[in-house]
Amino acid sequence: MSEQTILSVRNVQVHFNVKAKSKLPWAPSRTLKAVDGVSFDLKAGETLGVVGESGCGKSTLSRAILNLIPATHGEIVWMGKDLSGATAKQWHGVRRDIQMIFQDPLASLDPRMTVGQIIAEPLREHRPGMSKDEMNQRVRAMMAKVGLREQMINRYAHEFSGGQCQRIGIARALIVEPKLIVCDEPVSALDVSIQAQIVNLLKSLQQEMKLALIFIAHDLAVVKHISDRVMVMYLGHVMELADKHSLYARPRHPYTRALLSAIPVPNPAIERTKVVQILSSDIPSPINPPTGCVFHTRCPIAEARCSVDVPPLRTLEHGVAAACLFA
Repeated sequence: MSEQTILSVRNVQVHFNVKAKSKLPWAPSRTLKAVDGVSFDLKAGETLGVVGESGCGKSTLSRAILNLIPATHGEIVWMGKDLSGATAKQWHGVRRDIQMIFQDPLASLDPRMTVGQIIAEPLREHRPGMSKDEMNQRVRAMMAKVGLREQMINRYAHEFSGGQCQRIGIARALIVEPKLIVCDEPVSALDVSIQAQIVNLLKSLQQEMKLALIFIAHDLAVVKHISDRVMVMYLGHVMELADKHSLYARPRHPYTRALLSAIPVPNPAIERTKVVQILSSDIPSPINPPTGCVFHTRCPIAEARCSVDVPPLRTLEHGVAAACLFA
């Protein structure tokens, strides 16, 4: 892993105006704060795992990084260049270096196109001068690299299993040799055995092609296997950011501890005696988030001041950062 920082995200916010459920046309709209002030750096060749419950803003953040959803506020700096307010033409050049693997493997593939056409599509867009023969050779080589037989090149997406469709999506993302892949829950729709195959494939391709990854997932065991650092999100905020060894061995935020306690242990004796921290109530609405620390309504160690004071994400030691007054 290089020490060069290729991506810097600074205080990124993604807010949406939501109309009130009222028949009155003058009813005021409300603001849904999907992402509310997220900052981190990503180095070349590094894997940053992003975890949290559904609705915490993980996928919205990934789309904001790619400008698929415009950020309301904040800076996204790619290779030293601030992309805030960048035009579509400027983003076109960046998209060759930043690609995405989507959560639903089949839904992300065009059913009217063959596998060869799907994988070649980024080449037609970003390498318009490439000949058809060279393009065909690149596609076949990439199919072999991700574990697909070249005889499958003229088949359609519906003829493949979920795992094979995800391999097609990976091939499409890698065909233009990007520097960063954003993986938006790429294994959540797959069987456990297939999940392991896809994660191991991503790890081997990362080492071979010197890729940086942002890996979004619910499964903390999968995140631990593939990540160098882990960022824990809750209600649009970063709760904790640390290298995986520090985070899994000694989590500093109570939300992180609750998530880790829910990971199944393959040893039955340990699993039976393990204490799972059950969080009270459901996750609050991002339209009406709690005051102070957004986690205080479910936190087992919350005090009165937690409902008033907003804890900053502060560095504690050895690069570990946590947004908790008692960390």
